[in-house]
Amino acid sequence: MTEILESKDTDFLREVERRSGTPVSACFQCHKCSTGCPVGPEMDYLSSQVMRLIHLGEEKEVLESRAIWLCASCEACTTRCPMGIDVAGVMDALKMLAVEREVSAPTSSSRLFNEAFLSSVRRHSRVFELGMMTTYKLRSGHLLADVDKLPKMLRKRKLDLLPHSSGRKKEMRDVFERAYKEDKNR
Repeated sequence: MTEILESKDTDFLREVERRSGTPVSACFQCHKCSTGCPVGPEMDYLSSQVMRLIHLGEEKEVLESRAIWLCASCEACTTRCPMGIDVAGVMDALKMLAVEREVSAPTSSSRLFNEAFLSSVRRHSRVFELGMMTTYKLRSGHLLADVDKLPKMLRKRKLDLLPHSSGRKKEMRDVFERAYKEDKNR
């Protein structure tokens, strides 16, 4: 029985390491990643706890957690890691695994926001905030939730009415195409 559990534990760990390209097994639980996380207080598991759950092979627990969807990919955790683990990359790999394995996100809004963000980047080669938020609000059914903030944000020029092009649309399309092909080959 122990051999089966050990195999299960290491299978998930190795899969996450392969997909993220970072040595998750090097984590010695110093918790520096968690102390620097700006969204940590909102997560059900801190980043260091996610790393530990990966070590324990708790695939279901990790992939169903809110933490992976709340991660802002700010890379504060990655910067703070004394072992050079790309914790933000691990969180991204976990998101991809959750989508691939059709694991229900704890809140569908987390997944919808992520999809709206990636769709905006794919389409405009950068984030077009107004378009991204409109897509998210329409898909989530919360169209009027923050509408009172819109005029102030427009007045302060925090949102643009039209998307700006980065001039690298082809390069960005190529990145998404490569990612799609790599994901398909897994």
